[in-house]
Amino acid sequence: MHWSKLFIPTLRETPAEAEVVSHQLLLRAGYIRQLSAGIYSYLFLAQRSLLKIIRIVREEMDAIGAQEMLLPALHPAELWQESGRWEVMGDNMFRLRDRSGRELCLGMTHEEVMTDIARGELRSYKQLPQIWYQIQTKFRDEPRPKSGLLRVRQFLMKDSYSFDLDAAGLDASYEKHHRAYCRIFDRCGLRYITVEAHSGAMGGSQSHEFMVVSDAGEDFIVRCPGCGYAANREKAVSVARPPEAPDPEGELVPEEFHTPGRKTIREVAEFTGLPESSQIKSLVMVADGQPVLALLRGDHSLSETKFQSAVGAVEVRPAHPAEMREWFGADAGSLGPVGIKYMRILADAALRGRRNMICGANRDDYHLRHVTIGEDFQAEFCDLRQVEAGDACVHCGSPLEVLKTVEVGHIFKLGYKYSESMGLRVLTESGNEVPVIMGSYGIGIERILCAAIELFHDADGMALPVSIAPFELVVTPVNKADAAQWEAAQRIYEECRSLDIDVLLDDRDERPGVKFKDADLIGIPYRITVGKKLAGGIVELVERRSRTGEEVAVEEAARTARERIQSALAHGG
Repeated sequence: MHWSKLFIPTLRETPAEAEVVSHQLLLRAGYIRQLSAGIYSYLFLAQRSLLKIIRIVREEMDAIGAQEMLLPALHPAELWQESGRWEVMGDNMFRLRDRSGRELCLGMTHEEVMTDIARGELRSYKQLPQIWYQIQTKFRDEPRPKSGLLRVRQFLMKDSYSFDLDAAGLDASYEKHHRAYCRIFDRCGLRYITVEAHSGAMGGSQSHEFMVVSDAGEDFIVRCPGCGYAANREKAVSVARPPEAPDPEGELVPEEFHTPGRKTIREVAEFTGLPESSQIKSLVMVADGQPVLALLRGDHSLSETKFQSAVGAVEVRPAHPAEMREWFGADAGSLGPVGIKYMRILADAALRGRRNMICGANRDDYHLRHVTIGEDFQAEFCDLRQVEAGDACVHCGSPLEVLKTVEVGHIFKLGYKYSESMGLRVLTESGNEVPVIMGSYGIGIERILCAAIELFHDADGMALPVSIAPFELVVTPVNKADAAQWEAAQRIYEECRSLDIDVLLDDRDERPGVKFKDADLIGIPYRITVGKKLAGGIVELVERRSRTGEEVAVEEAARTARERIQSALAHGG
């Protein structure tokens, strides 16, 4: 293709609304344009990159025996009501009515539709296992779309679904997907970490996320540099760092003391001269409409995901101020567990064995000292806290690190959640009817592109992996008016095409600096520069990411470029 014929609307200035690097560069490089909040048009360059990502995904899914389908984006409410997710998805789901008043939604994912197909067609164990997938547009009514293509309301996803007779079959399907995902992300040139994850609204017994470390992300993972343990922070476990000060000794009795105007853990710590770790933090939560008191060490934070799992609730939220006053007789900042008999109390495991701590007295501006769990009140112990950097790994004891990440893929063992609720059953060899066990597996197509940009960029633009760049190579004559340069550039361009290189010829009447800057901005991995050294039969082959160049004979330029490109593809970008 010739650059002069293409629509590549590059920008010299960074748009004010662009927050993260991938958003800035996708706009500046002319890949995308915003239509509305969280809704983007993918222009020529973006579409080329996304189609390359889709091709890689499709090849690896086909390689594990998955069968591609294309399902509707518009779903009847009845399917989601059958699974129980019509209510669970809440405001994140786009809902509408047709002209007859029937409720519909735009698909966020397709477990229900795939299960509906399976229950209508699968009758016998002989038809299993099955793996079905699609690459389809999904919709999510994000309350605060941001970060360009990382948090949007319309996006592309590869979602696949496995159907097996038993848990061993699901294990095999899950492992197939895990290996396929690793190959996909390797081929797309990403540096990623596989972590244990929480299944959330998807349901199921086990899940893993594929994460790319980036400040643009909104997820946090915990990783052990010692043994390699890695998990989403929602799922991660650790050994808490010891409290900053030992607990007072002795069989002490709770004692109320005045803390005027001290509402926060920090303020009480400063007032008493004791560290935050000497306090019990009391958080009033509402789980499926019922009040629950969650207790943590003062310097720890609650994981709502762990709390939700511990109480087994569908919906959880912090209590409102009026509710706290009604239930405790005091406002937030003065609340505690002593004397509370009418609600469930959960205590984080880091409080086990602690004695003579400080907590709220359920009286405004008052606290209690010398409070001991198991003596002054009773509680259920469970893991409720977020892991903090520096906590010890439960496997090897090394200090853990907390990293900000972008999720690019997520795989789930759904188990029987959908087959039980929607009636997907088959006959076994012995004639018994049993539910089918399922798995669900997603990849964010645009997120792969964004993650690659976040990983590989510099002050001049993107440095995309060869496998997903819109073009592999650009041929740039320094002076198009020089007949020899122009003729050589055209000849190299045609030779590259004959070698199946995805090549672009920059035939614009622009200054060399403009051409180089544009090529750097849009992320083309290799450039052949045809300039003054042509008089000696030499052109320059430049690698975008390393900025290294090599002089090659003009007649060898195309073949040398192909060797460099093939080597990069073999090594993941």
